[in-house]
Parts: sequence; structure tokens; C-alpha cells
Amino acid sequence: MTKSPLLSIMLVAALPLAGCISFGATPPDTLLTLNSTVALPVGQAQNSATAKSIVIAVPVTPQSLATTRVPVQTSATSIAYVKEAQWAEPPARLFARLMSDTVTARTGRVVLGQVQAVTEANDQLAGELRNFGLDADARVAVVTFDAALTRSGATGTEKRRFEARVPVTAIDAVSAGPALNQAANQVAQQVADWVGR
Repeated sequence: MTKSPLLSIMLVAALPLAGCISFGATPPDTLLTLNSTVALPVGQAQNSATAKSIVIAVPVTPQSLATTRVPVQTSATSIAYVKEAQWAEPPARLFARLMSDTVTARTGRVVLGQVQAVTEANDQLAGELRNFGLDADARVAVVTFDAALTRSGATGTEKRRFEARVPVTAIDAVSAGPALNQAANQVAQQVADWVGR
């Protein structure tokens, strides 16, 4: 079976384009993540029968945070993204995990998933992660979380806004990660103290 001359010409013409095709952006050399400043004891057993439990939902976010990129507020109505700064996973998930660790360490509560909590009487923490990025004018990292807490047996929901601002030396990938980690930990500690009272 012989190839048609037209097919051979098309294949040769397509070869220079092969180097131009990309199936996604090249990731940066390193990805950002969050680490809790409070340590959880390894191997310590928890039991929701003997300790209060809570479900911490992944916060909802505005579209600017529904990405792994780090937003920068450049003016009152403009947002850009930090060059070469990218989270390992969406910041709302990282923040929820950080809050779970912090609430457990600071309050002794058992943090359950939605599926685990079906048969339990527990508190519910949800909310919106309003800011999780840099403010270029103020040169700070900003984390703002609007929390909604429904305590077990309560008839209403408590709401409260938490915010932390941490100075940054530059609006770049090197400064963004540590400053946002510090601000996120401050907010998580404020939330844990509120939940635990």
C-alpha cells in the first residue's frame, strides 16, 4: 500500500508546527502551599463520642480565587496575577485543611468530613474566602474569610469576618508564599478561638 503524495506533503508541512503546540501552561519550578504553625500530635487518637466534633466545609470563593494563581489587587477595580506564582491546589482547599489542623490543635475538636458527620450531632463551619492574595498599593498579603458557624443544637447561624494583613517586601512569587501562609495561619487561629469558645 503506497502513501499518496498529498499525505506526505501534509506530514512534512506539519513538522515545524509540532514544536509550537502546547497542551497547557508550563508550571513554575516550585508550587506554593500552606503549612500550619500549630503542630498536631502524631498518633493521638480522637473520638467524637468523647469530644465535640465539627465539619469544616471548603469555603466558596469569588472567580478570581477559583484558580491556582495568586491574585494581586492593582487598583480598586483591577486584578492581576503574580508572575510564576502558583498554588499546588486551589487556595480554598489549602485554607480549609489549614483551618482543620488549627481547630483540632487549638480546641481539641474532632474535625469530620461531610460523609463521616451524617450520624453525628456536630457544629458546621462554612463561609466565603473573600481575599487570598496581595494588595499592590499597600504592599501586604491579605486573607479575608467570612465565616458562618452553626453550633449543634442552636437555632441560628453566627457570622463573623476575619482578616489578616502581612507586609511583603515585593510583589513577587518569593514574597507571596510566606506572607500568605502567615496571614492564613493568623486567620485560622482567630477562627479556631471563635469556634472553641
